[in-house]
Amino acid sequence: MIEIKDIHKSFDTNYVLKGISATFEDGMNNLIIGGSGSGKTTLLKCMVGLHEPDQGSVIYDGRDFTRLTTAERIDIRKEIGMLFQNSALFDSMTVEENIMFPLSMFTTKSKEEMAERANFVLKRVDLEGKNKLYPSELSGGMKKRVGIARAIAMQPKYLFVDEPNSGLDPRTAILIDELIDEITSEYQMTTIVVTHDMNSVINIGNKILFLYQGRKEWQGSNKEIAHTDNNELNDFVFASKFTQAAKDRL
Repeated sequence: MIEIKDIHKSFDTNYVLKGISATFEDGMNNLIIGGSGSGKTTLLKCMVGLHEPDQGSVIYDGRDFTRLTTAERIDIRKEIGMLFQNSALFDSMTVEENIMFPLSMFTTKSKEEMAERANFVLKRVDLEGKNKLYPSELSGGMKKRVGIARAIAMQPKYLFVDEPNSGLDPRTAILIDELIDEITSEYQMTTIVVTHDMNSVINIGNKILFLYQGRKEWQGSNKEIAHTDNNELNDFVFASKFTQAAKDRL
């Protein structure tokens, strides 16, 4: 479980996060949604230490990440997997080398052990045998799956995913959602997904945090989102591709 308490963040005079508190549960897809500029990605970066919050706490299973030194944070960082919006694969490395990179950085596994782990996670994301391909030889959906494979190579307790469906066709986006959902349940990870894709909200949104102008505006499940009377959330939802047919399914 991850708890955030009273998170504030500004950049010069731009006050981005305004006292956000929330809890993200184990074994669930915890989605962060909101319009452009609402603070979604900034919040995610504060949670993993890419930004330092001006105020507040990020607590990983009772461990206050924000109060730890850089050296003390290493143990928690070893438990974190991340999938960035553009997959962030190294172009000069093969698929296998990309997946083995965090293993070589944070473990003492032998090359044979790392290769075995790479084979295992590639099979898990249905890319068995793609070890020697380079990112330039992969489709957008395949790059996302390699990114997921690399993110879970360390067997993380916490998985952070930034806009996993960005740039993907609807069918591939659904497959990525299903893969994230399956892996979260299988490994009982605390998964946090930043997204603007309402199909993801409908399909895998166990718990949803809606940000509006840097504040926590609403929190609930994908079942509750269709019946909320929150005006800002309704404006966001129905300005998206959230169709009446989709609403009727909830």
